[in-house]
Order: sequence, then structure tokens, then C-alpha cells
Amino acid sequence: MRFSAAIPFALMALIGAGLALGLTRDPRQLPSMLIDRPLPAFDLPAIANGGGFSSADVAGKVALINVFASWCSACRVEHPTLMRLAAAKRAPIYGVDWKDKAEDGAAWLRRYGDPYVATGLDFESRLAIELGVTGAPETYIVDKSGRIRYKQIGPITDEVWAETIEPLVASLEQETGS
Repeated sequence: MRFSAAIPFALMALIGAGLALGLTRDPRQLPSMLIDRPLPAFDLPAIANGGGFSSADVAGKVALINVFASWCSACRVEHPTLMRLAAAKRAPIYGVDWKDKAEDGAAWLRRYGDPYVATGLDFESRLAIELGVTGAPETYIVDKSGRIRYKQIGPITDEVWAETIEPLVASLEQETGS
């Protein structure tokens, strides 16, 4: 009888321990199952004149793959930083126009500038599903061997670039690829 009375207290202790553990984690960090896994093979159509964007375009180089959309307000916040990075030619940036009409994405890039080496349209979210995209903007860092090494959720700001992404890109550029 005494054992059954202790069960609610034991359950509450377990729940409390689980909540306490959850409080120690950074809520901005969402785990990605694709870290250190190969970039999925894809071939996206162009949003304007050009050849689109495929996984073959990033083969053998450290690259950023940026998921954006014309309807995304946070993408507009991030865009000036992407334009500065593109002008500095620090690392190639490729665009994935997500859940957007091709003409809307093309007009958005004409209006705000085009920082991308190539841009593809993922209207049906096939690539986004394979990448585990949770919202725009998101940026994936791919190494020379074609593995996803980092996922940035939310806008790339100057601070995020300087503190997180630039050091990672520099480190990955030093690797010989596997």
C-alpha cells in the first residue's frame, strides 16, 4: 500500500527532472538530423532566366544554401547581409526560393538585389522537406565533400556571420574533403 502512494511522487520527480533538463537547453537551437550527412540530390528549376540550381552546383566547394521567399519578412532583414557577403566573395551563396511563385521570387531579387550564384524554385517543398526546413530564412553550410555541416535557423546577421558562420566556413575551407 505504501508503494502505491509513492508512485505519484516518483512521477512528479521524473517530470520535474525532465523539465529542469529542458531549461538547460538553448531554445533557439533546433536539432537537425542532417548535420554531417550528405546533401540530398536535387535539381531545381530556375526562377528567372538561367539554369536553376542543383546539388551538383555545390560539389567540391564550401557553400551556403539559403532558403528564402518573397513573402518572408525575416528574409528582408537578412538580405543586406547576404548582399555584403556576396560582394566580398567570402563563400558562394546559392538560393532556394521556397513555396513561392517563380515570378514573385524573381521580382523580389530584382528589387532587393541578387546575392546568389544560382537560384532554384522549390514551389512544392520537395527539397525543403528533405532538408527539414522549418521556416524561412534558413541557411545550410555544405562542405567540400557535400555534407551538411551547419544549419542556421533565422536570419544571418553580421553578428551570426562573424561569430558562427565565418569561422566554420574558414575551417571547412582548410579541410581536404573526404
